[in-house]
Amino acid sequence: MPVIKNQNYVHPFLMFNGHIQTIVPALLRTPCPLSFDRERITTPDGDFLDLDWLKSSSERLLIISHGLEGDSRRPYMVGMANYFFSNGWDVLSWNFRGCSGEMNRRPIFYHSGATDDLETVIAHAHSGYREICLIGFSLGGNLTLKYLGEDHPTKYKVKKAVAISVPLDLSGSSNQIGRRENSLYTKRFLKTLKEKILQKSRVFPKEIQIKTLSSIRSLRQFDDVYTGPLHGFEGAEDYYTRCSSINFLSKISARVLILNARNDPFLSSSCYPEVLGVQFPYIYMDFPENGGHVGFAPRNRKDVYWSEKRALEFLQSDY
Repeated sequence: MPVIKNQNYVHPFLMFNGHIQTIVPALLRTPCPLSFDRERITTPDGDFLDLDWLKSSSERLLIISHGLEGDSRRPYMVGMANYFFSNGWDVLSWNFRGCSGEMNRRPIFYHSGATDDLETVIAHAHSGYREICLIGFSLGGNLTLKYLGEDHPTKYKVKKAVAISVPLDLSGSSNQIGRRENSLYTKRFLKTLKEKILQKSRVFPKEIQIKTLSSIRSLRQFDDVYTGPLHGFEGAEDYYTRCSSINFLSKISARVLILNARNDPFLSSSCYPEVLGVQFPYIYMDFPENGGHVGFAPRNRKDVYWSEKRALEFLQSDY
């Protein structure tokens, strides 16, 4: 499908660039209180995943995947969950390994291509629903698209999906976030990632060495030393190449919307592949000029976020 020429998003007057549109929603948005029911499930390799449910006996289920170092209780996750729940959907927001407030049991944790865990979640949750849809933010968006482009037993239960602020090209996005003007984001991510490595090294000292941890200054270095090797990749570039969702779009058979703001400070130019949008019949691409990374704040603070409206519109539409 061609790129959607959608200019409906209008940013708040004082949020005039991609950095402000990214930072303000992340820091100042107050999530609405929701009464999640937590469920812990066991993975095939003996680890666990924590799932947070909102149920109203709906026949439609939305499964939401968070971004790098996020969790199910982040404001952007809660906002999306609340909007869909208010519109008659059951919602499942799941936490990646080590992201639910308790460290997971295995030396591995999560990464952009860990689609087996998403398959475990969908296989566990789909029973009793006539319609399953997915939403993924950032890393979770890459995970969602890669999953739909692979061969998983339960993926055919998924009717539609939305990937928001998704780094389709992991290598390009890693280079982009490594730029000097993005050092604030890098430092914030590395702080919690390094803390998790330190925790894991105490339990798995042979598998996880920390002698070079303090010298790591970029996400690419972190992925080269830890993320890649821990999860069976040769290093960062091998990990990026094998897990970038842009390489899986051609095999997606469910209708998906890729929603990336053109001023997203995390995304490289390769994350706006308009040519592929024309080639692949099930891929819809919406690249508004503004929005930041996982931003899309409304002009009126009391209004629903534009990305939430856009996601519901797409998932409930006939196309």
